[in-house]
Amino acid sequence: MTLNQLRAFLLAHRLGTFTAVAGELDMAQPSVSELVRRLEEELGTALFARGSRKLTLSEAGRELLPHAEQALAAVDHGGAAVRALNTLTGGTATFGLLRNADYYLLSDLVRQFLDRYPDVKVRLVGQNSAETAAAVRDGDLEAGLVVLPIDDEALSVTPLARDEVLYVSPDPERTRRPVAVEDLTTAPLILYDARYGWADPTRRQLAERAQLVGVALDAGIEVEHVESALRLAAQGFGDTIASRAVVNSRRFPAELHTAPFAEPLYDTIALIHRRNRTLSPATGELARLAQETLLEGGASWADA
Repeated sequence: MTLNQLRAFLLAHRLGTFTAVAGELDMAQPSVSELVRRLEEELGTALFARGSRKLTLSEAGRELLPHAEQALAAVDHGGAAVRALNTLTGGTATFGLLRNADYYLLSDLVRQFLDRYPDVKVRLVGQNSAETAAAVRDGDLEAGLVVLPIDDEALSVTPLARDEVLYVSPDPERTRRPVAVEDLTTAPLILYDARYGWADPTRRQLAERAQLVGVALDAGIEVEHVESALRLAAQGFGDTIASRAVVNSRRFPAELHTAPFAEPLYDTIALIHRRNRTLSPATGELARLAQETLLEGGASWADA
């Protein structure tokens, strides 16, 4: 049973003659008759009561009619959905954002996207980069922005920009000179992204540096968000770290002081998607817009 056979069957019912169907489908009349004959042969019964000048459905034809209509309607709707997706008049864009996306001028991304493509649904997920990488790898998200390093198995990774990570302290004495990783063991340490701990990309870099010089880092306080870490540091509970985008924002507490690391530390921001997998038009356009926003806004949050 083919779609062409079902289409010929439905048109024969609607138009009443194979000749009319042939004109509708731009086919020869014998070809239309053959489509219906093969369908009847497969089903083992006649679908039309022949003998009159106009085709009329047999009992079997009346039984098949609603199913044939549903089948062709489903195909037509599926094709329309795909065409809408390809022209960005439908579909859903699924994309992972950095946990601190607001600091990178990405908070307005949905408005910008929907201003251009109001009929596309958007699913944005902001989370730790390790979690975003896992979601893209598992197919829950099509693409996303992450901070490196991540586990890049099965992922295509495109570095876009980097942002320096600074040491932050309420004590100006501890920020008068560049900070060595060993210095992180001499003051109470407050770190964010508690859920992922040392699997967080920025923390992974610090842990690797500490390992190379033979020291172990231990956070006295762990919280989930950078804003919480900064508030606790401003209240004198310890020192923390923050990217320059955060430090340069208006939300950074005025009573805190910063210093670079003696060996500069950077968050490298990258675009990821499944390797050898083409993005849907909607997600591809959202990824392009996120990349454009990130690169254009870089001068406002990072060193030149």
